[in-house]
Amino acid sequence: MDMIVGMSTTVERLTSTAPPARHASRWEHRVAHAITLISLPSGLWRLGLAMGFPLGYTADGYQTICPPGFWGPAYLVLLAVVSESAAFLSLGLVRQWGEVVPRWIPIMGGRSVPPKAALVPAWLGVAVLTVLWTPLLAWWAMPADDMTPTGHTLVGFLYLPLVAWAPMLATLAVAYNRRHRHH
Repeated sequence: MDMIVGMSTTVERLTSTAPPARHASRWEHRVAHAITLISLPSGLWRLGLAMGFPLGYTADGYQTICPPGFWGPAYLVLLAVVSESAAFLSLGLVRQWGEVVPRWIPIMGGRSVPPKAALVPAWLGVAVLTVLWTPLLAWWAMPADDMTPTGHTLVGFLYLPLVAWAPMLATLAVAYNRRHRHH
């Protein structure tokens, strides 16, 4: 009998939903939504390249960035989708699904999300994004032999907002940690 009661308690603990932590503030929601928007211009630009538009590249430069055939455009589409999906995940730091797994997800649905399960990927994301996008601060000093002057300027303006992604994500991670510190 004790074994059945013990199993019952374990099952209840694993399937119960924890009460949500303090709700994210309005500014946190705005930052998370801004992250999804700052990655959008570069993603749309990549989709344009994948559709065959040189969008600021010289003929040779375009062949380098988007080789003919299936894989060149497919890579650009995949890169756009992965980038926007990664940006979308920042919403998990301010939404309910960052605290409790949605019920429609098999096996895990309804369970509490351990704060580390959200914070570790967030901080890894901060590190990767810092390495990827901080060099864009020097975009205007970088040579662009494969681009037209107008294209170089345009791409700079499309990609420069990505520099803000890492600090914005870090801000959300700190705020998430504060909200979940005592849970």
